[in-house]
Amino acid sequence: MSLNVRDVEREELEVDVLLVGAGPAALSCAIQLKRRLKELGLDKSILVLEKAEEVGYHTLSGAVMDPRGMAELFPDWKERGCPTEAEVGFDCVDLLRKNGKKLRFQGAFVPPPLRNHGNHIVSLYKVVRWMKDEAEKLGVDVYPGFAAAEVLYDEAGKRVLGVQTRDAGVGKGGVQKGTYQPGMNIKAAVTVFAEGTRGHLAKQHIARLGLDAERNPQIYETGIKEVWEIPEARGKELLGSVIHTLGEPLGTGGYGGGWIYGLAGSRLSIGYVVGLDHPDPGLDPHALFVRWKQHPALQELLAGGKALRYGAKTIPGGGYWSMPKLYGDGYVLVGDTAGFVNMSRLKGIHLAIKSGLLAADALADALAKGDTSATALAGYATRFEASWAKQELWGVRNFRAAFSNGWWTGFLDAGIQQVTKGRGLLVRRRTGADHEHRARLSELGGRSRMTKPTFNDRDALDKLTDVYLSGAVHEEDQPAHLVISDPDLCATRCTAEFGNPCQHFCPAAVYEWTPGAQKPQINFSNCVHCKTCDIADPYQVIEWVVPEGGGGPKYIDM
Repeated sequence: MSLNVRDVEREELEVDVLLVGAGPAALSCAIQLKRRLKELGLDKSILVLEKAEEVGYHTLSGAVMDPRGMAELFPDWKERGCPTEAEVGFDCVDLLRKNGKKLRFQGAFVPPPLRNHGNHIVSLYKVVRWMKDEAEKLGVDVYPGFAAAEVLYDEAGKRVLGVQTRDAGVGKGGVQKGTYQPGMNIKAAVTVFAEGTRGHLAKQHIARLGLDAERNPQIYETGIKEVWEIPEARGKELLGSVIHTLGEPLGTGGYGGGWIYGLAGSRLSIGYVVGLDHPDPGLDPHALFVRWKQHPALQELLAGGKALRYGAKTIPGGGYWSMPKLYGDGYVLVGDTAGFVNMSRLKGIHLAIKSGLLAADALADALAKGDTSATALAGYATRFEASWAKQELWGVRNFRAAFSNGWWTGFLDAGIQQVTKGRGLLVRRRTGADHEHRARLSELGGRSRMTKPTFNDRDALDKLTDVYLSGAVHEEDQPAHLVISDPDLCATRCTAEFGNPCQHFCPAAVYEWTPGAQKPQINFSNCVHCKTCDIADPYQVIEWVVPEGGGGPKYIDM
């Protein structure tokens, strides 16, 4: 689906390689491809499109980076000045208890996947901006503010020819304003889908060509993050610390947990992640995040501090069995778009970079032959299967799916997977899509079991205050980019069966219900582009489509 105007004349731009998205996967791919092409004596144009106003504005992660991928991209990455906050010097896992106390596991008692010595705490915003500069030094063109709205196909509808960018200057009613500017058709020999989690184009493309046939549906989590400034003495003490939490407030009711990372400048990265396969229709990731901050263990860390920035993003955590086919005629998929995330380790940056490197090597070979068919691009999948990235993902292939059958099942199976090289109790765990796990209110005694927190203006900010801290801004006079295909269903079946969960699961207060309303009020200008609604809607009638380029959050220093 696209909000572009039909049947208008459009400019056309031709490039050799087009990358959609400017995250770590796309930029590593562009850098490596430019270097490989130079080695082959080929001069090919490479264009990276980014829907955010600036590269990095829509990039969000915790983030603790395993340096393996970056070191492969740039062996001298430290000397080159890749920005990091701190090398990890301490890590632990805290079990938060209902009585307000915590039980700490550290040293040998930290589960192996959560041991982080040798890894680096980073702001992914800073990292991708640095990578963008490195790519441009090599001659890669990077265009921020250009949202890709549609995939261009050949007449048979299978070969990707490029993308059409989003129109600008279309009013709320779909009428062209005086500022109307049609999007361009950008054509390329090969297109790299690197849109990140639940990419708008990739979602449609995967479904159109059945690239996820025989695979598990992707399993998503929503992560809520704030960056805090804390007193200087505590900031120095926590610099380089990595603390993960289990237990409260979610308990054993679903998959999730929290993080606290010590940043430079007396700051903390804090956040909470919850699986969208949770059965309760009242699931509210933001409310869980606030309740988590209200635990005494967090209150102690945050005392005297203040929130500086806010963001939310979904995470494709399904692992190896949820990865779609990686290539086809005229295209490849990389990074979060292709599911390169190790949820057991809570890491994906190194895998995203590696996916870009693997894709670049395959693209270089294909371009050298003048053939970007599926047969020529199959080398990407071949390289992946022989790589350490495949080995790592295969070792946790059943991890996340096990938790879709209940927390205790997942906890037990995760332990067994540690001694069975990722197998666990079953050779292959299967699960349904996240929205299929949602229980009806009638199955829960008529009401949600989720508890809303009490908000304040210090450490328990409400959604609208947090949205302000995200920097989210959109052109107000444009069609809403959250499209509900059947509004009548919202006010009838959804109200009765699920209690309109969109008003709860959205971490940016986009969907607002008033008593007696026949449909939700869509405050699309609040949207932080997390894609939770597109995933968690029980009827799948909400679709997130790209707004005008340049709109959305500004995750500066996040």
